[in-house]
Amino acid sequence: MQLSLSENIRLYRKQRKLTQEKLAEALGVTVGAVYKWESGQSLPELNLLVEMADFFDISVDVLLGYRVKDNRLDAALERLESYCVSMDPTALSEAEKTLGKYPHSFRAVYGCAMVYMAFGVSTRDRVRLRRSVELFEQSRALLPQNEDPRISDSTICGNLSMVWLLLGEQEKSVEFWKKNNAGGVFSSEIGFCLAVFMNRQNEAAAFLSEAFLNGLSNLLTTMFGCVFVFRSRGDWKSALDITKWGIDLLTGLKTEAKPDFLEKTYGEMLIVLAYLQFKAGMKSESADTLIQARDVARRFDSMPEYTMNGMRFADQAERRVVFDIFGATAASGIECLLGLLDDPVFTGQWKEISEHGN
Repeated sequence: MQLSLSENIRLYRKQRKLTQEKLAEALGVTVGAVYKWESGQSLPELNLLVEMADFFDISVDVLLGYRVKDNRLDAALERLESYCVSMDPTALSEAEKTLGKYPHSFRAVYGCAMVYMAFGVSTRDRVRLRRSVELFEQSRALLPQNEDPRISDSTICGNLSMVWLLLGEQEKSVEFWKKNNAGGVFSSEIGFCLAVFMNRQNEAAAFLSEAFLNGLSNLLTTMFGCVFVFRSRGDWKSALDITKWGIDLLTGLKTEAKPDFLEKTYGEMLIVLAYLQFKAGMKSESADTLIQARDVARRFDSMPEYTMNGMRFADQAERRVVFDIFGATAASGIECLLGLLDDPVFTGQWKEISEHGN
């Protein structure tokens, strides 16, 4: 708890335009006493604190500089979060106070576990890391109280595994990740740990491949969503930039020798790029991109391939059968996108190029 008594005595004295001598005279003390108060060398006795507050027409709390904290759980957790943002070690003592007051609250226990994890990770402090393990394990027992859909037993287990990894318990960490790897949610962490810390590269390859493919799928889905968000704001530049970035990413992953499902996705992204160019007034560029999209779509639909066997960097990608929500063929995927974009003029341009172009 920090007080600002010395600064406040000086502040309120000067507001009254008093010298140290005049304040000393008003309170019946020596000038030296006032000087020591204001320099922080000593504190006034309780009766003098009350008399001084009355003299300045303020409360004792205000004179001390003390603010009563809002110790309700929501406020306590907000304070802990703000301390973590600035890596203020006050978070650790505040976390223990919060645990003392709310020992059986999931939100309190989980929030404090995250505090100890944050400080343990940043400082590699084993005591703090082990305290976070203890609290995460407690939070699992309290999980039925949880109302935050972003937190589940899986996320808590993921945090536990990361802490164990930092504590040097790689085998325990990997096995715990594997037990909770539904949908490949921890495949990147498992592959990373196996390859980097445990020298088990062959085993790591399958997990990293799965993580690579899942990550690409998530990234492309996110990119398409962002395009529609930027479009709703009329931010055509951002929409164009993120689409071009996505196309660059995709072309960097494709191999020319092995056409696969990436080809279909590439054609759909070209349609989005052409639409954005059209809306940005780049009519010639849009027409050229539509021709390119037509050729890509025809190439895929002539020999459809629903694996990722032409993707670079991901081992065993040929075993992964994929699909997207826009349609089974490149042509149906493009039609679905055109419906979502809902621009009759642009759709008319596409139909002219796709039906009559060579």
